Amino acid sequence: MDGLNPRKVFSLLFIIGIAVVFTLQFGPGSNGFADSGSQAPTASAVATVNGKEIPVRDFSMAWSRQMNFLRSQGNPIPESVARQFGLDKQVLDRLVNAELLAQSAERHGITPSDEELRKLIHENTDFHTKEGAFDFARYQQVLRDFYRRTPQEYEQELRRQMAAQKMLDVVRTGAVVSDDEVRARYEKEGNQAKLVFARFLPTMFADKVPAPTPAKLAEFQKTHEKEIADYYAANSFVYNVPERIRARQILVKVAPDATPEQKAQAKAKAEDLRKQVEGGKDFATLAKETSDDTATKAKGGELGWVERTTWDPALADAAFALKAGEVTQPVESALGVHLVKVEEKKDAQARKLEDVKAEIATTLFKQEEAKGLAKAEAEKALAAAKAGKSLKEQFPVPAGQQPALLRFEAETKPEAVETDSFTAQGDSVPHLGPAPGLVKATFEASGPVVLGEVFTVGEANIVAQVVEREKPDTAGFDKRKEELRTQARQAKQIELTESFLKSLKKSGNVVTNTEAIDSVLGSAG
Repeated sequence: MDGLNPRKVFSLLFIIGIAVVFTLQFGPGSNGFADSGSQAPTASAVATVNGKEIPVRDFSMAWSRQMNFLRSQGNPIPESVARQFGLDKQVLDRLVNAELLAQSAERHGITPSDEELRKLIHENTDFHTKEGAFDFARYQQVLRDFYRRTPQEYEQELRRQMAAQKMLDVVRTGAVVSDDEVRARYEKEGNQAKLVFARFLPTMFADKVPAPTPAKLAEFQKTHEKEIADYYAANSFVYNVPERIRARQILVKVAPDATPEQKAQAKAKAEDLRKQVEGGKDFATLAKETSDDTATKAKGGELGWVERTTWDPALADAAFALKAGEVTQPVESALGVHLVKVEEKKDAQARKLEDVKAEIATTLFKQEEAKGLAKAEAEKALAAAKAGKSLKEQFPVPAGQQPALLRFEAETKPEAVETDSFTAQGDSVPHLGPAPGLVKATFEASGPVVLGEVFTVGEANIVAQVVEREKPDTAGFDKRKEELRTQARQAKQIELTESFLKSLKKSGNVVTNTEAIDSVLGSAG
């Protein structure tokens, strides 16, 4: 049995708490199992489940509770962001799951007793007096003024919630865990290790590689013709560059539905601005003061380097016809009227393979040499580690800092990185990712030791030493046996619950209504 997935635990807790925390509500008249059907939900429903509608009102209440829960946990995210993360689909799925469970309970004849119903109602603090006792008059008043339900409607809904919970409890009773399963779980989780490693990347040593001599370069070209051709093909965008200009612009915006008079006024304004430039006014200053292009206004209209194909044809033709330092006449586009100043021009470049062979060969030669240097430095570090000088001594990280790898920054030199404890269940090493050879060697070690080879992970050469090694033993198993049994049972309960709900959906008919959800939350677009 694999370790508990926190997301699955969270979703399970929402399901198994439906009766206690009133997460879900059912509409009036939900006491009977509806006929199966594939009809679409009406405008007042977010879904139909085997013909039974889930009202918009119930979704709205469940959504409000979800957002209030997040706020109470210190996560006041906007509703639009919550939708981007699919929270609306999770809320709807919980409502659908609860309805499926309630219908299944009814088919199996599972109903709560009157005493169970009475007990749950009496435990709800909404119906208590200030002294903490259930009060029937308050019960009627709260249902009328806040729940907006009659006692009959509310108790009917509550019975269905409780029946759904009972159905779920029946499913979960099948989560029986044997001693062998608990032991197998311990064998996996109790077999742990912690590493310190250092990475040796070719990029760390590239500046130490001298340019090849003409003789070496000629020999390299002769023996690496295919690699040179492949490099040229993969990087053709570097060697074949279209004509470009570095430009600034001033935009006089025109609305799509502008009248001819408004368009004429915009053109006249652009012509006046051009006259100001001709009179000596700085284009960038004028752009900051007058441009309607909010993306570039603060930067003095700076557009950076632009290729012809990225612009409106009329604007591109006008701008690319200019010399550096010149300004276009007013040019109309769908956005309005533009003035463009060309700051700098670069002609198109079309460098053939023959023209750049030596350049590419030099690059590949240096890369190959840098790989050799990285491997040699890794071998040297491994020898020093075997002789007793730890990786942390060889490649210390400044006090109070994390290694560059953990700061998600480019590594300029090898640094000692310590992992968290990890198990042999997968092929990955923390902070390194997939490294099956390194994982295998780690768990073949019986204790702290320098691993006896340089490992290759991607482009990196890895030297590693095991600094902690924990193996499963009888004493450790006896200590964690009940904890592991609970975890294994919870994991199996989740699997059984998800499998049961999946089978209910497959054998039934669920139709959702996104338009109704949008009516509550607004469009997700």
